[in-house]
Amino acid sequence: MKASRMARSFTHLLVGILMVIVLMSGCSMAPVLRVFINCRNDRLQRLPVAVARIEDMRIPGPAGEIPMRIYTPREGSSLPILIWLHGGGWTFGNLNCFDALCTYLAHDAGCVVVSVDYRLAPRHKFPAAVDDSYAAALWIAQNAASINGDPARIAIGGGSAGGNLAAVVCLMARDRGGPYLIFQLLAYPSTNIATLDTESYRTFAKGYGLTRFHARWFCKQYLKHPEDGTNPYASPLLAFDLGNLPPAMVLTGEYDVLRDDGEAYAERLREAGVPTRLIRFAGKGHMAYWTVWGDTAGVAVEQAVAALREVFEE
Repeated sequence: MKASRMARSFTHLLVGILMVIVLMSGCSMAPVLRVFINCRNDRLQRLPVAVARIEDMRIPGPAGEIPMRIYTPREGSSLPILIWLHGGGWTFGNLNCFDALCTYLAHDAGCVVVSVDYRLAPRHKFPAAVDDSYAAALWIAQNAASINGDPARIAIGGGSAGGNLAAVVCLMARDRGGPYLIFQLLAYPSTNIATLDTESYRTFAKGYGLTRFHARWFCKQYLKHPEDGTNPYASPLLAFDLGNLPPAMVLTGEYDVLRDDGEAYAERLREAGVPTRLIRFAGKGHMAYWTVWGDTAGVAVEQAVAALREVFEE
């Protein structure tokens, strides 16, 4: 056990060092980060918590199969479901990069967590990630029983670009008449990629983790044309109507360039009559409060778990 914890700590340290090197340089991020993340041993990331099963599967998608990883907390049927969409600027990331988080959420929230590996830019531009995320949500709702889930208790969540996609899937589900989603968990979400010109983008442009320069780089990789950023399915904050959406929890960091994106979206949800809880973490940058280290989860993750348990028990 001690050796395992040391291995996990070393992995987290190596990740942090690599992120600092890449973010401080002007190099293209996708090749460096994608190779490193894809090579990481997911067994080093998993928490020593007991879940009944962790299984990989593939489902039909709009342009080929969509890989998913299913975390089942315990034996049984009709368990609540959380669909999880990973971050990575729509450009990198995979089923391994949030393995520890998904394991923890499944265990402590008592829900089946389905992590979705959507297509990535720049090879697959907008709306590829959106289409895959929506298709996965639709399949999960239609096949909930096959993964021991309850189709009446499906939540969706994600962080950063994944938070963007989770918000967009909620919009699409409303616009297209399904699937039925009961909650959206948006951790440091990007909600307006048309301008990147909020106060938080200007104030924390560099030196706080995610920089304005790299946010622009991500958007350039993701969008075919700059004007695509005004599409509500790319920038949910720009949607004309945010009514009739699932209740939301929005988490932001004081020093995050995406802070104002998340908080503006929370405000608009409230104005539209959507029950919304907004939490800003003081003194924190991008992702700094949304981590699972060793055997414990950060305060933000614990609050997300509490919110999920509450909504699943209603």
